[in-house]
Amino acid sequence: MQYLVYARKYRPKTFEEMIGQKAVVRTLQNAITSNRVAQAYLFSGMRGVGKTTAARILAKALNCEKGPTPTPCNVCENCREIDEDRSLDVLEIDGASNRGIDDIRQLRDSVRYKAIRSRTKVIYIDEVHQITKDGFNALLKTLEEPPPQTVFIFATTEFHKVPATIVSRCQHFEFKRVSHREIVNHLNVIAGKEGLTITPYGLGLIAEASDGSIRDAQSLLDQAVAFCGETVGDAELKEILGVVNRDLLFAFSTAVQDGRADLIFSLTDQVVEAGHDLRAFYKELVLHFRNLLLVRTVEAAQDLLILTAEDMAKLKAEAGKAAPEDWLRRLQALQAAEGGLKFASHPQIYFETILVRLCHFRRLVAVEDILREIEILKAGAGGGDPQRGVPAAPPRTAPRMTPVPTAAIRTGARLEAPASTKAETPAPGSPAAAGPRPSWRTAEPEPTGAGRDPDREASLKDPAVRLFIDKFKARIVSVDDKPKPPEEEK
Repeated sequence: MQYLVYARKYRPKTFEEMIGQKAVVRTLQNAITSNRVAQAYLFSGMRGVGKTTAARILAKALNCEKGPTPTPCNVCENCREIDEDRSLDVLEIDGASNRGIDDIRQLRDSVRYKAIRSRTKVIYIDEVHQITKDGFNALLKTLEEPPPQTVFIFATTEFHKVPATIVSRCQHFEFKRVSHREIVNHLNVIAGKEGLTITPYGLGLIAEASDGSIRDAQSLLDQAVAFCGETVGDAELKEILGVVNRDLLFAFSTAVQDGRADLIFSLTDQVVEAGHDLRAFYKELVLHFRNLLLVRTVEAAQDLLILTAEDMAKLKAEAGKAAPEDWLRRLQALQAAEGGLKFASHPQIYFETILVRLCHFRRLVAVEDILREIEILKAGAGGGDPQRGVPAAPPRTAPRMTPVPTAAIRTGARLEAPASTKAETPAPGSPAAAGPRPSWRTAEPEPTGAGRDPDREASLKDPAVRLFIDKFKARIVSVDDKPKPPEEEK
């Protein structure tokens, strides 16, 4: 006897057995009970969430010998014919191979005839978005006014490609992605019926890899049983699914947190030698940094992550090394660079560059922290703050410093002096001295001997001025010894 895969063996046969589509199931059942079945339905959603299954159950509910009934018996001849795909009155058509206008004309001619053995003729077209524009136009009139006892059911994974003229003639049902918990529960039921031994963590790995698709989850479980037998181990399951080693992910995040750019290159070589595609690994790395941000931000993070207790403890320890805004900044940088990695001519070099850049993020200092330090030093030096009740010290010369570009502060880049500032200082009155001065300069050696400026020396004794010069590598251009009036200071 031919082997039947889990995806076909455990396909739901009644509405009650469907998983994760409560709104769709309830609406269809109520429509059958109240005799309000529409002439056309459009089912949209991702792969493997029950669109074809719902269409077959609806066809059985309409043609069951005990119906129409929201609960088909699955025993009568009509129900068995539909389950075995041999009913003459329930046509399942592939929209990808029957997409032209000639195919639609042939379908339109066959619709004119009544059902041969069943109560209702059902025409189901899968991947309907692949029908051509002319084919859709040929179907419009028949779809708007179909013959009596005829129901059209369309299914598509790309709803945005279906013309609005078709959508307006159908009742649209959107099939949702099946939740992680529902997939795990369904796989657990299958494991119990098949006598399989698999850990909850293994079921979670399969559910995570299926990405919300019941059919994908069933196929992955079938594959795991074929590889491992009736006892499915976690290590073998990771090998089948191609799960990235978490130790390698933690090694990258630790190198980024510690600023060890030298480790990035050897770690990248390990990724390549392990056979991982860099783009796929990058996806897992983004998810890893997201988990670090989640653990650092949410108290009950274990309810949102499918991890073992050991991995969760390790994740919390790693996340505690930095503030939430640091993990957020790194995660945003990874996401912003993901598009470039997709089209990079040298993915490995691009990958290494991104991670090395993240290693240098720890050198950044928030502008707010710098300003706060300056305020504290100014208050301690007698600068005062009238709003806070701190008396101001006697007026003294205030240094005027060259402005620092804001972008340089944000990125932590070192300010480099223009070429004109690296040359020797021109003599007073020379054409070079009369030219435009640069808007900013880096710190330069202080003048000595007769060239020393008393006002400049006095300003350099101000702790706030020294802090600013050290932080931004600034240089005092001139000192204004005339204090501004109070109204100008405001």
